[in-house]
Amino acid sequence: MSDSRVLRVGYVPEHFSSPLLQLAAKDGGKTFEIVSCPSGTGQMIQRLKDGEIDVSIALTESLIAGIAKGASHYSLVGSYVSSPLNWAIITGASSPYNSVADLRGQPVGISRTGSGSQVMASVLALQNGWTDGEGKVEEVKFVVNDTFKNLRDSVNDGSTAFFMWEWFTTLDYHKSKEVRFIGSLPTPWPSWSIAASTSSERAPPEAVRAFLAALTESVRAFDSAEARAGPDVEYIKREFGYEEQDVRNWLGQVKYPDAPLEEVSGKVVLDTLEVLEKAGVVSSPTGGFQTSAFVNSDIAKVV
Repeated sequence: MSDSRVLRVGYVPEHFSSPLLQLAAKDGGKTFEIVSCPSGTGQMIQRLKDGEIDVSIALTESLIAGIAKGASHYSLVGSYVSSPLNWAIITGASSPYNSVADLRGQPVGISRTGSGSQVMASVLALQNGWTDGEGKVEEVKFVVNDTFKNLRDSVNDGSTAFFMWEWFTTLDYHKSKEVRFIGSLPTPWPSWSIAASTSSERAPPEAVRAFLAALTESVRAFDSAEARAGPDVEYIKREFGYEEQDVRNWLGQVKYPDAPLEEVSGKVVLDTLEVLEKAGVVSSPTGGFQTSAFVNSDIAKVV
């Protein structure tokens, strides 16, 4: 299989993906095609394993946790968003839960095993001190609900107490009173990273590097002061149906990397693993974690 093959790039159809969508429209399927993964990072990790996609733009914590737990079918090849993701903590419209403290020991809805919604529920438990006598995070009761709609339904039918999802993606459902926000939790790491299959046939290094270079230019165009002042707002309103002020609020918070996207911070990888280990999501091997186990150095540059 040659390096000129068309890459299949998995993504979540949310506003963060705007630079990718703009690049895809410009590319016209010549070098890559986009594959929508609305259930999120857990779905993309599975699709990477099943050979349905070759590259994914996904949540940093879940990608790193998956590799730490033994996944060898993908590795990190780049960075995509450098600011944290603000996770809303969401319960049902008429549920009895009115604060984060009320959620301790209650079942939490997640999209997929290994998803950001699962990882961040454990981080929430850590940060709120929901630990046992030995200081370990209490076991969290996860209920897999797959889709965003099923997650919303589950907090209203009482099968789960809460779920966690990106703030702005869920905001309209809070405004319409379908669900309620009772808190939020920003990630203590940059929110989005890029992973690729470890198969050089499916993800030839040269092809992936070319994709990352093109995406870097698309991100820089989207991230420019001129684009942020107007075109970005109109694009997100048109593509995702958000209200203008909500778009402007999001743009005021989001940061994309200044450096080429093929750079991966070794410190970010290790710092993320430290928090995930404390949250009980991963366990450190003998000798500790090594950045080289997480990053494909044939494609990415560790900084």
